[in-house]
Amino acid sequence: MGVSNKYRTFTSLMEDVSIDFSTYALEGMIEPAQLIKVATRVNYDLGLKIHRTKEVIIDIEHGRGQLPMDFAFMNYAFRCGTYTVNATMPSGTHVETFNNDVPYVPAPGEVAPCEESGTCKDVCVIKTCDDKNTHQLIQRVGPNQYRQFDHWSQLRIQNVNDPVCFCPSLGAQSLDVAEIRDGFLVTTFRTGKAYISYQGAMEDAWGDLLVLDHPYCNEYYEYALKQRILENMVWNGENVSQQLQLVETRLRGARNNALSFVNTPDFAEMRKVFTMNRRAQYHNYYNMFLSYAPANPVLPMPSAFTPNINTSTTGTSSTCTTS
Repeated sequence: MGVSNKYRTFTSLMEDVSIDFSTYALEGMIEPAQLIKVATRVNYDLGLKIHRTKEVIIDIEHGRGQLPMDFAFMNYAFRCGTYTVNATMPSGTHVETFNNDVPYVPAPGEVAPCEESGTCKDVCVIKTCDDKNTHQLIQRVGPNQYRQFDHWSQLRIQNVNDPVCFCPSLGAQSLDVAEIRDGFLVTTFRTGKAYISYQGAMEDAWGDLLVLDHPYCNEYYEYALKQRILENMVWNGENVSQQLQLVETRLRGARNNALSFVNTPDFAEMRKVFTMNRRAQYHNYYNMFLSYAPANPVLPMPSAFTPNINTSTTGTSSTCTTS
């Protein structure tokens, strides 16, 4: 899934389902409150890739900072160090992760980010355009006011009871430790700032449930809701067994199509898998020769040919003996 995700609200989804089941909708047989949990289950079934990746800098006071309201799963976390305040946005290439080593190539007619300062709505990570090729963390705090963090250290997440962090921070070797507890990030340092990259919950700013909007996924959502509607009608004594059987058959096909689309790797994922396979094949052929490689490539001279020079200070003569 290498395209930008588009979303729509649960209300919009229900409108499409009500159009297909217009007769049942007019008779009041469709209750949206009973179907929200079905759409939520479909979101979980499609996985974390449909969630939006977000970034935020949290203020840590008294060893804790409140996580965003839409926080669902953490990707990684860093403790922010010192920063400078600039009036302009630094030039650089915006990146999604620190491990993004795919070179940026501007599209035809597009202005390269190193030629013109980009925009940062809230928090962003950029790769600098100088010869150092380093990363900088930028936070927009006001009009023409940007905080530029040049130093940060990785946070180690521990004591995770709920599945809220599947990230490298779990096994990080760091002195700074943090814990996710009751909607807060509890840290070992008293005050400071922490940067987190996380997957946001599937809801909009007003708390309405969001679903993925794509032709390959829309049918999965719609048939899942239609199945539950017909099941409720069966429990109420309605004779809709044939319709239910048809919908269940269509639902299986729609689910397979949606999962295939969501799990299709994008270019960065394919490149990572190729690199891993390439490295594995390299080790498969060359590791067998490691046992034959000498520990010290410079072979010592045999003792029979090692000269033992004894210099006598008696008179002007010296002797050279070979052991």
